[in-house]
Amino acid sequence: MNDRPANFPPHEPPSADIEAATRRLMTALDALESAVERRREADRDEDELATRIQALGADRSRLADELDGSLVRSRKLERANREIAERLDAAIGTIREVLGVTEAEGADEAEEPEEAGDDE
Repeated sequence: MNDRPANFPPHEPPSADIEAATRRLMTALDALESAVERRREADRDEDELATRIQALGADRSRLADELDGSLVRSRKLERANREIAERLDAAIGTIREVLGVTEAEGADEAEEPEEAGDDE
């Protein structure tokens, strides 16, 4: 009787088959370990990316709020600028009117002494 299983070739002892299977198993385990490490690395990269995306989203929200505030301030400044320009225009108009009246009065007064001298 032969104690060897039927699938072993007659010229190789069963220990050689066990060694070959062990080598294949070790190669497969090494490949599995490498795949697991690559997966861990990919997961870490994904976590870092998710953290960065979250930070960018927070920055975007903060910048949007700042932009809204800046737009409100800009509109207020534009309104104030228009009001100041209108007031300056009115003040300039008033000053011109006063100067115009004063110049006209000054011209009239300058002419009056000459007329007064001609009458005498």
